[in-house]
Amino acid sequence: MIGGVQNIGRITELRQRILFTFGMLAVYRVGAFIVTPGIDPDVVRNFFEQMQGTVFGLFTLFSGGALEQLSIFSLGIMPYISASIIFQLLTVVIPQLEELKKEGEQGQRRINQFTRYATIGLALFQSALLAVALERGQFGEGAVMNPGWSFRLMCMITLTSGTAFIMWLGEQITERGIGNGISMVIYASIIISIPSAFSNLFQLIRTDQFSLLQTIFFSVFAIFVIFFVIIVERGQRRIPIQHARRVVGNRVQQGGMTYFPLRVNTAGVIPAIFASSLLMFPLTVGQFTDSPGVQQFIDTYLNPASIGYQIVYIALIIFFCYFYTAIMINPAEVAENIKRSGAYIPGIRPGKKTSEHIDRILTRITLIGAIYMSAVCVLPTILALRMGIPFYFGGTALLIVVGVALDTMSQIEAHLVARQYDDLSGPGGGAGRRQRGRLNR
Repeated sequence: MIGGVQNIGRITELRQRILFTFGMLAVYRVGAFIVTPGIDPDVVRNFFEQMQGTVFGLFTLFSGGALEQLSIFSLGIMPYISASIIFQLLTVVIPQLEELKKEGEQGQRRINQFTRYATIGLALFQSALLAVALERGQFGEGAVMNPGWSFRLMCMITLTSGTAFIMWLGEQITERGIGNGISMVIYASIIISIPSAFSNLFQLIRTDQFSLLQTIFFSVFAIFVIFFVIIVERGQRRIPIQHARRVVGNRVQQGGMTYFPLRVNTAGVIPAIFASSLLMFPLTVGQFTDSPGVQQFIDTYLNPASIGYQIVYIALIIFFCYFYTAIMINPAEVAENIKRSGAYIPGIRPGKKTSEHIDRILTRITLIGAIYMSAVCVLPTILALRMGIPFYFGGTALLIVVGVALDTMSQIEAHLVARQYDDLSGPGGGAGRRQRGRLNR
């Protein structure tokens, strides 16, 4: 793989895709510094400097720091993720959406269109709450230069347009870049805060506010967690499939043994993102409301440092692990495809028994994957809060960074393998050269 990566610059298409991805992410980062009209960025920035270590650290993490200065990308991509959650749940409940999903690519396009509309609606709602909170001085007195309905409408239109633009950037990266556009946007938002976090930590070590022993322990723990995440993300449960010898036309296809791989973490980083986005919504409402009852409920049960928050977080992760895995892999369809191809699982009867066998294995490894993801997402956060780390360190961010990095490397490797195959089988490859040599002789 390392040798192949060195040849990336020689593959024109792959090089263009990577450069296009970097270009789109650069545009995203530039937009994160364009301040929303009518806002005093210094007041808002001072507010967030005083609120470090609170729930706003989670907000700024997924927005790539855009929320700290109320830029046009302050809402980030979270409205789109929330809309995706809603429609994936509705697909199971509403028969019409389920039929659209079964229509293939055309039906998925319709569902994606509905998701975009829902994203705009959620962005309008969240931007309206943000505008009202700014006018009430919850981000500091004097944050809004000219309060009123003109500012509210301008803020709603600006922030909603920013979210729509980010959504478009993600789709462009998926189609014309190296893929996983939305995940790449979140990935860029997270890693952009790493240099400043290390800088703050270094300053605290110099001023003896954070001990060197704590830093060493934290570094060793982070390396161990990263290594653990990589091992589990690469883990698979391979189901053996026996192919019988078949006669297709005038050719005889020999039988053999293949494997149907089931990843330990089939759902990837999606459950962590979904769970985080769902928990961010009530926290956002709680920060922008004056109701003492709502504030007390959120501070008691939904505080990120509370046990209740962690329990709800774990429950959501486990639910979305099973839910998203069920969406991605249908044991009945897999069993039917195995049966149609004339194959079978050794010791298991084709049809219903095969489906039950795959479902049983999938249920077990999904439970292992859900426990693993819950531990990675919750334990680092609890440890960071107990150690008093002056910046947000969460397993969700770590899981997203490692998962997206592994997926990106896999896609790059797939492009390299496809290119090597083309070189071997195409006119310019080895087979083509041998054919031309025979023709010349």
